[in-house]
Amino acid sequence: MKKQFLGPRSGNPKSAIRSPKCLVFVCALLLALSFPANAQQPAKVPRIGFLIGTSPSTISDRIEAFRQGLRELGYVEGKNIVIEYRYSEGKLDRLRELAAELVRLDVDVIVTSGPTPNRAAKEATVTIPIVMGYDTDPVGNGFVASLARPGGNITGLSTLAPEISGKQVELLKEIVPRLSRLAVFGTSTSPGNAQALREAELATAAVGARLQYLDVRSPNQIETAFQEVRRGHADAVLVLTSAVFVLHRTQLADLAVKSRLPAIYDRREFVDDGGFMSYGTSFADLSRRAATYVDKILKGAKPGEMPVEQPTKFEFVINLKTAKQIGLTLPPNVLARADRVIR
Repeated sequence: MKKQFLGPRSGNPKSAIRSPKCLVFVCALLLALSFPANAQQPAKVPRIGFLIGTSPSTISDRIEAFRQGLRELGYVEGKNIVIEYRYSEGKLDRLRELAAELVRLDVDVIVTSGPTPNRAAKEATVTIPIVMGYDTDPVGNGFVASLARPGGNITGLSTLAPEISGKQVELLKEIVPRLSRLAVFGTSTSPGNAQALREAELATAAVGARLQYLDVRSPNQIETAFQEVRRGHADAVLVLTSAVFVLHRTQLADLAVKSRLPAIYDRREFVDDGGFMSYGTSFADLSRRAATYVDKILKGAKPGEMPVEQPTKFEFVINLKTAKQIGLTLPPNVLARADRVIR
């Protein structure tokens, strides 16, 4: 009977394992077994911080536009991206605390909703990328070195278009041909106020009218300002950009109607809440474009090398219900130019 060959003549079975061919085979097997485990590791879901100085209802259309922009780029909230919303509900002194909270969460990007949130985010971090949803004057406010090359950790969008207030004056003149005295509401501490006021002054002089400026820095000054307007016999009101006005836009619109004064605002939210008309930057469009910045940063782009973009879309909105309340009939050519008419 033949003996079965079991291994080398040394009689030591472990020597078979020590052979080079066996060692290579064992290493390859272990390496192959490790791949499925690695493949099953979940990918890191990016986390975005959204710092907002008002309430959710105040800028709901801008938030939805931002989400839409993300969806167009393949991001689905709650699936492959998480958004941490922080609202100060108009209490601007809380923004620093909320910005610090987002930093502690170690979010990948912070998106802001305006100049005051921009400041709070800038003071909270110099490392986490910040995307400005908008700012009235990013260079003048010290957020970026230049629009073309921001430097640092901040980039985003600007509403730097002071000529808008001049266009608003021209629209009022078309609607109120007898315009001889224009009341302008502003907030001297609001970024961009001085530039917008200068443009309004130039445009008012060009149409042969006089300008009455009222500096409104707190909500309790709004009603007093309208009392001054009535005493000054103004024919119309122009409301410049200010967080005070945005947060109290319903009160502004109601007082303008009670005073039977046509008033023009810088954004459509005022008209939605009963204001007469608005002309200005489309903030929903800016919010949608902010998603593009977020996408590029998540893919490795450096905010300091991404140019700050200026507004490209403007909108003109008219509320015919309010026009009727204050006894105005609008020229057909003005109505034809409106992007939206509330009837």
